[in-house]
Formats: sequence, structure tokens, C-alpha cells
Amino acid sequence: MVAEASERVLHIKESIANIRQLLAGKTIDNVRAERVTQAALERFLEIVSEASRRVPEEWRLSFGADIPWNKIANLGNVLRHAYDTVDLSVLWAVYADDLDPLERAVDAMLAAHPPMEGSL
Repeated sequence: MVAEASERVLHIKESIANIRQLLAGKTIDNVRAERVTQAALERFLEIVSEASRRVPEEWRLSFGADIPWNKIANLGNVLRHAYDTVDLSVLWAVYADDLDPLERAVDAMLAAHPPMEGSL
């Protein structure tokens, strides 16, 4: 279980890095104009959401008690099932405001529970 959980946390870390690379130097208007970029952002956030569901509750409380884990999990439901109502400004706010604290929590989890060798 710990190995699988560490892998899922690593997926969150990778997706955060992918989002940052994808959006580097872009504005929300750039993303709005680039449908493929918006689709990629949505996919990376969907991965974050799905992986977050497999983070043990104990880890969430120990390393990320201030992280809105339920909102992260629910974001994936919106992206999958209500894709036609997704508000880019909400996704942009996640990028601008929420990735740093999430990454700090994820880094703490990975430091305490490193993934198996050969991951990433």
C-alpha cells in the first residue's frame, strides 16, 4: 500500500511539473486561445485529482492538513463529466494559487515515503 501510495503522490508531483512547463510564460488569454493547451491543463489536473484519491488519509492529515483534498478529488469529476461547463478561470486559479501548497505537501510525503527505485 505504501509503495502504491508513493507512486500516486509521485504522479501528482509529475503533473504539477507538467502544468508548470505547459503554462510557463503564458497568460490565461493565451490558454483560452490555445484549445490544445487548455485540454492538456485539464488532463494534468485530472491526473492530480485521480491520484489524490489514493493518498492515504493519514498522509493527508500529517503532511497536508490545509490542502482541500475533497475539492481536488471533485475537480476530476467536473473535468470528466461536466467538461462542457469547465471555467478556465477556476483552472487558472488552481495553477496560480494552489499548486505551491500542494507541491509542498507532496514533497513532504515523498520525503517520508520515497517511491521505489526506478520510479519517475
